[in-house]
Amino acid sequence: MAGAGPTMLLREENGCCSRRQSSSSAGDSDGEREDSPAARARQQLQALLNKTMRIRMSDGRTLVGCFLCTDRDCNVILGSAQEFLKPSGQCWGMHHSFSAGEPRVLGLAMVPGHHIVSIEVQRESLAGPPYL
Repeated sequence: MAGAGPTMLLREENGCCSRRQSSSSAGDSDGEREDSPAARARQQLQALLNKTMRIRMSDGRTLVGCFLCTDRDCNVILGSAQEFLKPSGQCWGMHHSFSAGEPRVLGLAMVPGHHIVSIEVQRESLAGPPYL
């Protein structure tokens, strides 16, 4: 997934992902050709399934959970989600630990696409920063 950030995967056009139906009969059952941009975007999203994501929201909250699905409106469903509040009066950088505040366990959570500021995907390996 080098080069493309996780936010770009979920925000393809006009701040939201879109799916186009191809009129061609070649390709998979949805009418998409294997080399089409829509098919590549679908493959990239499928590669993110069941990965741990950190979603920052417009109100300052951060949700961390397992990516389960998204829809045309860029709503995201997270499983085993935890909510972290933005600490007041402190720097909130990417390398800060979440241990500053106690997480609130949400379980299954739907994040409206219009409230998403950024999405980060947790790396597979332990080397390097924990999120892309």
